[in-house]
Amino acid sequence: MFPPVTELIPHRPPFLFVDEIVSETADGLVARRTFRAEEDFYRGHYPGAPITPGVILCEAVFQAGGLYMARTMGGLGHREGVPLLAKITDVRFRNPVYPGDTIMIEVRKKEIAGGFTMMSGAVKCGDKRVLTLEFAVAWKTPGGSPAA
Repeated sequence: MFPPVTELIPHRPPFLFVDEIVSETADGLVARRTFRAEEDFYRGHYPGAPITPGVILCEAVFQAGGLYMARTMGGLGHREGVPLLAKITDVRFRNPVYPGDTIMIEVRKKEIAGGFTMMSGAVKCGDKRVLTLEFAVAWKTPGGSPAA
């Protein structure tokens, strides 16, 4: 059994797009998310024909990457900072995700260099591939002033 995602990453509703970790290996993990019809972004994307925004699907992958990093570092409580996205490349969208759909999110570590973890990510809905992408994440303490 895996700990709740809120024990591993700082994301919280309404900006938490991973429900649970399903499995993990030394080089990655698989997580799950079910999109609920009442989620606010469906009101505007698109009225009468709701589709999960691609940027939300990408964010789910990035959060799964943060979960992987937290698991390898011992969890949120063991290290200061947050997972910060540093790079996104080769994003390919293949199929839409609708309200009520459950997606499986897979992330894999490719390499670690200079404090950055390079990863690949994929989302599936049933047997259909939804998206693939490559990204880099660093676990850092954000600089700057909090918003007023």
